[in-house]
Amino acid sequence: MKIKMIENGPIVLDTEAVISLSLLGASEEKAGPVFLCRCGQSANKPFCDGAHRKVGFEGCAAELSTP
Repeated sequence: MKIKMIENGPIVLDTEAVISLSLLGASEEKAGPVFLCRCGQSANKPFCDGAHRKVGFEGCAAELSTP
């Protein structure tokens, strides 16, 4: 799996695995890649909805890899 932070954008979980999310008693599964909000303004948290563009979010790029 690769975890990428896109410059001025979301966190991307780049994997072929299915990601399971449990939040407030509700569960959701998504197949990768999964885009997670980093700006805190998404109406669909924890997933990115592009709000970072509207609010002018700034953040550095980075990448982590697992074997």
